[in-house]
Amino acid sequence: MTDLTPSFDEKSPLYQQLYRHIVSLIRAGELREGEKLPSKRALAAHLGLSLTTVERAYGLLLSEGYVESRPRSGCRVCADVRAPGETPPAPPLPRREDEPRLNDCFSTSAVDTSLFPYATWARLSKEAVYQNPELLQRGEAQGDLPLRRALGDFLRQYRGVRCAPEQIVVGAGLEALMWVLLQLLPDGVFALEDPGYAALRRLLDNLGRPYVPIGLDGRGMDAAALGASSANVAYVTPSHQFPLGVTMPVGRRGELLRWAYERPGRWLIEDDYDAEFRYGSRPIPAMQGLDGGEKVIYLGTFSRTLAPAIRVAYLILPPELLESYRARSGHAACTVSRFEQEALARFLASGAYSRHLRREGLLYRRRRDALVSLLEGRGEIAGADAGLHLLFTVPGRDEGKMVRRAAEEGYRVRGLGEYAIAAPTPPGALVLGFAGLSQEEAPAAVGALLRAVT
Repeated sequence: MTDLTPSFDEKSPLYQQLYRHIVSLIRAGELREGEKLPSKRALAAHLGLSLTTVERAYGLLLSEGYVESRPRSGCRVCADVRAPGETPPAPPLPRREDEPRLNDCFSTSAVDTSLFPYATWARLSKEAVYQNPELLQRGEAQGDLPLRRALGDFLRQYRGVRCAPEQIVVGAGLEALMWVLLQLLPDGVFALEDPGYAALRRLLDNLGRPYVPIGLDGRGMDAAALGASSANVAYVTPSHQFPLGVTMPVGRRGELLRWAYERPGRWLIEDDYDAEFRYGSRPIPAMQGLDGGEKVIYLGTFSRTLAPAIRVAYLILPPELLESYRARSGHAACTVSRFEQEALARFLASGAYSRHLRREGLLYRRRRDALVSLLEGRGEIAGADAGLHLLFTVPGRDEGKMVRRAAEEGYRVRGLGEYAIAAPTPPGALVLGFAGLSQEEAPAAVGALLRAVT
């Protein structure tokens, strides 16, 4: 019985400690299949425990299948319960306390969460919980109809999008909706902007799906190169190309639409990720509105306008793909909480979201202006007329060295080359976000950046 003597402590009940000790012996192979355990009375006397304590420990072992009770034979160890090749878990790697914590104020995904409408959102969420108990039931796969109606009305007024609520699919983030698209386009060969947004490229790489990089000119994706490629699905960010910041003019949009209509099975994916923010003019209508919704798949998100943690994105499907979606995924549950959907629907329908966008636009314009004024004369600035990032180039500088030296100053920045697949990028180009760069912090942050890169 010596092996069955645990080192008792005061942190948990004795029966649990005894149970865990015997389990560890079995999983380590020290108690083998068929080996008989001591009787409850004998073990209780050996350990100085009550009979009830041992009985409870043995009861757990029996219920979980570690031992079995045989008539007139007592409790014996069951068949080997270890997983094949099981080894003790490796100790966790110690955290390096000297790892630098870099400031992410230049991140292109940052937003200012101080602008989040806490009071309004809390009130709407409370109303959703208390006024609509039906929300506890399972909702529609595409998202609840009130949200899709409110979203469709907003997009029609603000972005020129033309769609019925039935075409909208709500999901928990763009990545989740990308998965949906890949299921709907099993034979898709994707044309990706180069340089461009890397999330879809990573997903395609992980799944072994084919894609071709298409270079950009001053008007966006090169239509001639697209036409000469093997692609049948083109992914574009026409309102504010990421990361170059180019706005695609209507002529180029027409060229891409003509490419899509030339052959059956061709599609355009329009990612309108930060089109709400323009500083020199009103927001440019979406390409989807030019098409009427037949060949353009429209993607949008609330991550940039509300908060990254509000994992609500939406997909607008052309009628042909909508039928395929319903056949494949119409039985699934929406991946966004119905309470969050209801709060967002009320936020949109009440006009609170439009007011929130106006406040954000004013703040981000000031932050953009502050960053531009501090960078002027120290390099070339492009793509600052819209969105939440700009391109800053110091000609002739080494991009990798600039990024490393910025890290030495305590700031994380990204080089343009990080977003390229095959296209050459100019040396010394950095992609700088400004939504997370407060006006108070800007002089010190930009000063440190300029010391590092110029």
